[in-house]
Amino acid sequence: QVPLVESGGGLVQSGGSLRLSCAASGFNLDYYTIGWFRQAPGREREGVSCIDKDDSIYYGDAVKGRFTIARDNTKMTVYLQMDSLKPEDAAIYYCAADGTTMWTDLKNCLFWPYDDWGQGTQVTVSS
Repeated sequence: QVPLVESGGGLVQSGGSLRLSCAASGFNLDYYTIGWFRQAPGREREGVSCIDKDDSIYYGDAVKGRFTIARDNTKMTVYLQMDSLKPEDAAIYYCAADGTTMWTDLKNCLFWPYDDWGQGTQVTVSS
């Protein structure tokens, strides 16, 4: 199991920015596809973005153009930079890891049954 830990959530005004981090002590996340997901109360979990082992990237339509996913190889961390935040972006954000899948279509990373998940970090956006 990969012990994923998310951080960086908080309260921000509409239009503001936050940067979420996903790291795993003792694991080099370079060898994993990392997906970011979110879940708001009363709503189904939604795939936000993913980055695979070759650094190919996919974004969900709701965040395209506003969010940026990236790896910091020196820190073995995957970030989700969230800009132009909207109240509807408020949710608990989770990262997940997959170390084995060879993606034929990377959009499937937003729907994949990942084996390892973090505990989540809360993002609140005030209007």
